[in-house]
Amino acid sequence: MSVATVVREALSGSNRDYTEGNIRRAIVILAIPMILEMVMESLFGIVDMFFVARLGVDSLATVALTESLLVLVFGIAMGLSMATTAFVARRIGEKDAKGAAGGAVQSIALGLLLSVIVGVSGILFAPQLLRLMGASEAIVAVGSLYTRTLLGGSVTIFLLFLINGVFRGAGDPALAMRVLWFANGLNMVLDPCLINGWGPFPRLNVLGAAVATTTGRGLGVALQLFFLLKGYSRVRVHAHEMRVRLDVMWRLLKVSFTGILQFLISTASWACLVRLCAGFGAVAVAGYTVAIKIFLFVLLPSWGMSGAAATLVGQSLGAGKPQRAEAAVYQTGRFTTVYMGAVAVLSLAFAPWIVAFFTSDPAVRKVASDCFRLISLGNVCYAWGMVLIQAFNGAGDTKTPSAINFFCYWCFQIPLAWLLAIGSGWGPRGVFTAIPAAETAMTISSLILFRRGAWKRKTI
Repeated sequence: MSVATVVREALSGSNRDYTEGNIRRAIVILAIPMILEMVMESLFGIVDMFFVARLGVDSLATVALTESLLVLVFGIAMGLSMATTAFVARRIGEKDAKGAAGGAVQSIALGLLLSVIVGVSGILFAPQLLRLMGASEAIVAVGSLYTRTLLGGSVTIFLLFLINGVFRGAGDPALAMRVLWFANGLNMVLDPCLINGWGPFPRLNVLGAAVATTTGRGLGVALQLFFLLKGYSRVRVHAHEMRVRLDVMWRLLKVSFTGILQFLISTASWACLVRLCAGFGAVAVAGYTVAIKIFLFVLLPSWGMSGAAATLVGQSLGAGKPQRAEAAVYQTGRFTTVYMGAVAVLSLAFAPWIVAFFTSDPAVRKVASDCFRLISLGNVCYAWGMVLIQAFNGAGDTKTPSAINFFCYWCFQIPLAWLLAIGSGWGPRGVFTAIPAAETAMTISSLILFRRGAWKRKTI
């Protein structure tokens, strides 16, 4: 089978059984649409930052601090989505399409409940949340409506993550990819129009970015529901299945609780790093944000490949083939290492030029370049760490990654960042240095626990 044929199958959607056949081909077919999906999800923040940066440092800092709050929302949504993917993948591996559909319905119900809590809290307490993140009164005045709009519309974030989690677990990542293409296309058109007041649109400045993003995500959710209800996915939800099933919901909750905790631990640690940077001024926050945005963007192919590993692990365990699951993880790790090694070389060589595309402020560019280079030193460890963590998650073992994240981020990364940045007087560079150090510790821990093999016996 030619490369062009594999790529075409990946983009158009495949009906193959991923519990059989060539593992490398399965990884590529699953990973390509997952990578493009991840790229599209990241573009929401990248596009917002690109247009908002032209409004000034306070507006850019508003986006940075709000994004730091949103990573907590993403943590909850990703934790529940990860549990959903594992549940659906296991049922598909067992050839139980009805059970997979039941899991999808209960996951969406949980997402709706959580989004109400997050949305109401965001609308009521947006200014206080910005101040908690270290925002000045000028930033609070500029950005409160932006923060209220994004947090208030968090239902679109939850459902976008959850339903795409269903598609990935079912082995239909091409559908998730199309949804994000559609949503991001709308965001790219609406962002400059609403920020700058082009054509018939009002000039909303930084608020326009929030309105555009929420609108794009909302219409993306509508497309997801169309795919799910009309039978475009291997998981089809029928009207009679739209009811609360407490037994299924409880099984999902047991897995998703530690999954949510896992992502909250990691995302909250990133928020703490932003808070440390805020102590060195708006330039440090803006530089850190630019660098992290770029790094997370170039990291997306690795996330896509690790997502493919999670799907293969879940479906292979459901089919009673743990050896296939393990082989898929090691092969994905090798693919990811090649990519991340190449990215490290390019990042170290061209960081100033890459950063210059996103900000023209010389001070911000200097901080961002420094941050980007330091983080890139840990690229090979990131490659294996992501794959191994997602392998645990794909097996439904969310407790192990939660414990790893807690010790490596909260017990190691944050104290080290404080010690280097403040205790040793390194400033923002101390915060940046702690990031690859923590990721290296996470990778070593994950590999030791993965080789013990307890994840192979996990039930969900």
